[in-house]
Amino acid sequence: MHSRNHAKKTPVTLLAMAVSLALSAGAAAQQQSEAPSATNLDTVNVTGYRASVEKALDIKRGEAGVVDAIVAEDVGKFPDLNLAESLQRIPGVVITREAGEGRNISVRGLGPDFTRVRINGMEALTTVGAGDQSGGTNRGRGFDFNVFASDLFSQMVVRKTASADVEEGSLGATVDLRTARPFDYDGFTFVASGQASYNQMAEKADPRLAALISNTFADGTFGALLSVAYSERQALEEGSNTGRWANGPSNGGFSAASPFTAARSADVYHPRFPRYVQMEHQQKRLGVTGSLQWKPSDRTEISLDTLYSKIDATRDEHYIEAISFSRNRDSATGANRRPDRDGKPETIVRNGEIRNNALLYGEFDNVDLRTENRHDEWNTEFKQVSLNFDHRFTDDFQMTGKVGISRSAHENPVQTTIIMDKYDVDGYSYDYRGNSRAPIINYGIDPTNPNGWELAEIRLRPQYVDNDFDTAEVNFNWNLSPGFRLKGGVLAKDYTFSTLELRRTSEGAVPVIANGSRIVPADLTSQAGLKGINGSPSNWVVPNLGAIADLLDIYSNSGTFAVAPRANNSRSVEEKDRGVWLMGEFSTDLGAIPLSGNFGVRYVQTEQTSSGAATVGGVLVDATTNRKYNDTLPSFNLVAEITPDFLIRLGAAKVMSRPGLGNLTPGVTVAVAGGARTVAGGNPNLDPFRATNLDMSFEWYFAEGAMAGIGLFYKDIDSFVQTTREVRPYSSSGLPASLLDGTGASVNDDFTFSIPLNTPGGELYGVEANYTQPFTFLPGKWSNLGVQLNYTWVDTSIQYVNGAGAAVMKNQLTGTSKNAWNATLFYEGDAWSGRVSATNRSDYLTQAPGQETGFNLDGYHGMTGTTVLDASIRYRISDQLELSLEGINLTNEASDEWVYSPTTGQLPLQYTETGRQFLLGVRYKF
Repeated sequence: MHSRNHAKKTPVTLLAMAVSLALSAGAAAQQQSEAPSATNLDTVNVTGYRASVEKALDIKRGEAGVVDAIVAEDVGKFPDLNLAESLQRIPGVVITREAGEGRNISVRGLGPDFTRVRINGMEALTTVGAGDQSGGTNRGRGFDFNVFASDLFSQMVVRKTASADVEEGSLGATVDLRTARPFDYDGFTFVASGQASYNQMAEKADPRLAALISNTFADGTFGALLSVAYSERQALEEGSNTGRWANGPSNGGFSAASPFTAARSADVYHPRFPRYVQMEHQQKRLGVTGSLQWKPSDRTEISLDTLYSKIDATRDEHYIEAISFSRNRDSATGANRRPDRDGKPETIVRNGEIRNNALLYGEFDNVDLRTENRHDEWNTEFKQVSLNFDHRFTDDFQMTGKVGISRSAHENPVQTTIIMDKYDVDGYSYDYRGNSRAPIINYGIDPTNPNGWELAEIRLRPQYVDNDFDTAEVNFNWNLSPGFRLKGGVLAKDYTFSTLELRRTSEGAVPVIANGSRIVPADLTSQAGLKGINGSPSNWVVPNLGAIADLLDIYSNSGTFAVAPRANNSRSVEEKDRGVWLMGEFSTDLGAIPLSGNFGVRYVQTEQTSSGAATVGGVLVDATTNRKYNDTLPSFNLVAEITPDFLIRLGAAKVMSRPGLGNLTPGVTVAVAGGARTVAGGNPNLDPFRATNLDMSFEWYFAEGAMAGIGLFYKDIDSFVQTTREVRPYSSSGLPASLLDGTGASVNDDFTFSIPLNTPGGELYGVEANYTQPFTFLPGKWSNLGVQLNYTWVDTSIQYVNGAGAAVMKNQLTGTSKNAWNATLFYEGDAWSGRVSATNRSDYLTQAPGQETGFNLDGYHGMTGTTVLDASIRYRISDQLELSLEGINLTNEASDEWVYSPTTGQLPLQYTETGRQFLLGVRYKF
């Protein structure tokens, strides 16, 4: 097949060339000069996991607020391969995965949209693509951590309490990612590593490479650093899904001729498109960092940091399903009408078994079958450049500044789905009575037979998402007295989000293939088969996407295959944020107790411009709305040093988080993907999420590298944004039927309508417990052992509303696991080292209330909790050479989403497995 995503050459920036020249010159100068090197500042000297833990505790102890950190074990060696998977070791942090790899994080029960990420002190946002069942392309504020290789970073800090010097935008936490700089190391440093990665389910091996070179010269006043990381990944994701559960009357109801009449009842629910799924993922990830540091005097330091990352991916998805259960009668008229496409109203239910109001087993006639082959090619390219200065005018007065840009460009130029249908098939059945995650499906035909399938749809849906930040800030630090320091600054930040989708005029307009027919010849089909799990069936026919694409020249962008921007799926948001802050830092004594901390206020003004397509009088028009809002955010942090090793922390702050980007469009977005039909409206006048946070923690540093602590936190969420959902026929919406042109959907079909509303918030509170200790008190080699344990309990109560805005239920905040824990046992010897880590999060909600009728009042969607086990072992051959073996997801934890209502209990939505991963590596340090 033709690939539309042509590889681009990675730009070689001027900075990279400058770094390379500086490194080579510095290395030569070092060989020729015998002069002693100057003392380096902020030297990082971590040589193992235990040293990484100790450094992280030092960071935590030295902060005024509640902070946790992850630090590189050694130069270019992070504890985990994935940034999100490293962050989940921190108390209160849990992650979600895409294709078995960490993608997003939630902190203290608040999801990705409530967590702000800064890279080298500057806010950034990266987004990637995903399959529809994983939420599709990210068009929100949640940061996708899988864009970056962890090898590029030296430190991550999670700031759980607010202070005036950290800009606004987070209810959960601010995550600071820091890349390495040359002054971090003592003179010339070179590290290289390589790993072979094997995915057990995909049965594929892939390379992973990283290198870092750094040097300081000119008596330690100038430094240059360059690091590169490259990896490839092949993953296989397989399982089943149901596409939600709908009641008997939905989409026109089952045929009145059905002998099993109970299936037509409004309180009996069936899967909308029961099916097995197979997704094959291939990724290539490149990352480059460059840094120049110059210290012309003891009072001045200037640094230039750049980060470039690109992830290129392809994804192939194969499905076979009964589409009848999720579509109504064909809405075409006259000669174009196809009675054989009348879907559910012509489907006859012969027999079945109902348990708890769910039709878990059914036998059907007149069923329309569908087989799909989808191919995606996407990439995300991220670039960031920041220039920093730091000058101390006097011993007591210092100024710092930063100016920089970050650009994240996600391209999905190829999103192609080719669909074949077979109509009015008798003898179809499904059975969820046994293992509901591995149903038995009988299609009434041989699903591997390539004959008799009609070419039904060809979908071409290229799409693009851009997130850009331009940032400038100036700050001062004024030491007014030995116990008081005044800080302040101003910040200007411009943020732009834009998304664009293109489509064909009509996805159902397909040409004849041979002999005036749309029946697909057998040689234009191929076979798909489950490889990692057992299914029933395990094999089925799919369109040969490459062959059909070549035959019909579907990528010509001409004639019936021309694509054009789809107005109601294209939108943008611009924000101009202007902030000023003032903060006092103090240290004093209350009797014999030393006190320290800060208090301050941050004022920010947000100017927002939202553009999109709105419907006025049934006509689609371009619309732009503007608004402005202000926030005054006071904060206070206090540390009481009860003894030199026992600290009590108090924190209080008002915080805000801006509404989701997808909610701010002034128009509507109409989407049809298989049996999924949605209409999403926007509300550009949404107010931000606002909350008052309170924190109290107790920390006991009872030995070197050891700590026991407990933290209490409370968030009073004053204002909230909910997306209300209801299912009803498209014809009831008042929207023009033209918005459905080319989608294959009918105005009679049921659509899920959603709209965001400002609603009252609720309370969130919880407890974090943390215990870290190296077993240095044990004899001999037992003293090389150590342990990290943490546990988090979170409870929330949010009043949820239905599609009409009426209160329907109180429940947990979506994305909140009530219980989460992490346990790591590590060993750090002279030659051998290793660790075993287990990470757990309990069940959590993904949507409340539910979507379909019968689930939209007291029902909800949720995800089954997971316990992921990872392990690694390393052997140090010499101070320079090390071998490693790692295992990830050793328990082969699945992604298991479900829907619940009191009348049905828990029913499956989607279930997939991705298998275990093993890595064998070597690392060399000069």
